[in-house]
Amino acid sequence: MHAGEQKAWKGMGMEGWVARWYARTRSNDMEDFRREAKAVAEHLRSGCNVLEVAPGPGFFAIELAKLGDFKITGLDVSRTLVEIATKNARNAGVKIDFRLGNAAAMPFADESFDMTYCAAAFKNFSEPVKALDEMHRVLRPGSVAVVVDLSKDASLDEIDTYVKQSGRSRIDAWMTKWTFRHVLLKRAYPKEEFSRMAERSRFGSGQINSGPLRFEVRFMKRTSVVAGVA
Repeated sequence: MHAGEQKAWKGMGMEGWVARWYARTRSNDMEDFRREAKAVAEHLRSGCNVLEVAPGPGFFAIELAKLGDFKITGLDVSRTLVEIATKNARNAGVKIDFRLGNAAAMPFADESFDMTYCAAAFKNFSEPVKALDEMHRVLRPGSVAVVVDLSKDASLDEIDTYVKQSGRSRIDAWMTKWTFRHVLLKRAYPKEEFSRMAERSRFGSGQINSGPLRFEVRFMKRTSVVAGVA
C-alpha cells in the first residue's frame, strides 16, 4: 500500500469502529444503492467483469450482483471494510471478490475489466490522477469508468435535506452532518478541478454531469488505432 494513500485513509479513520459506524449509516441509503445499481446494470452485458473502487461496506456491488450474471471485484484500502463487505455479500447470497488494495497501484493485470465504478470515495484519494490512470490501465479498450462523488458546491441545506430524508436516527444524523461539513466538503472537488484532473489523466477527458449534492463523471478508454489499419 502506498504510504501517501495509507496516511490519507488513516487520517479519515476508516478502520475499526469508525468503519463499522460508516457501514451502519450507509445502510440507510439502500434505495440509492439499488437505483445506482439498476442504472449501471442496464449498460452491462452478461458476464461483464466489473471493478468497484473503494466499495466500502459493499452495498452497491451486492445490489449489482443481484441484477445479472456479472463478475464483480471490489478493491478497498480499509481492511475493516473489506471484512464487512465480504460478510455482507455472503449474507446476501452473492459472490463478489472484495480485496485489500490501493487505488493508485491496483493489483490487477492490464485490460482486466469491462467497467470500473467509484462512488463517494474519490475525494479521499491522495493520488487522484494516478487512481484515474490505474482505472484506465485495468479497463479494456472501449470500456467506461464512472466516478460519482460529492460536489464542492453542495449547500448545507442540500446536505440537511438528504440526511433528514434518509431516516437516520438523531445521533446518526448529527454525526453524518458533522462529517459532511467538517471533513467531506473540505475534501470535495469543484467541477473545474475535476475536469483538469481528467485532462491530466490517461483518459484525457471526462463527461461531467452535475446534480444535487454530487456530480458523475464518465470516462471512456478509447480503442487504440493501429497505423495503416482502416
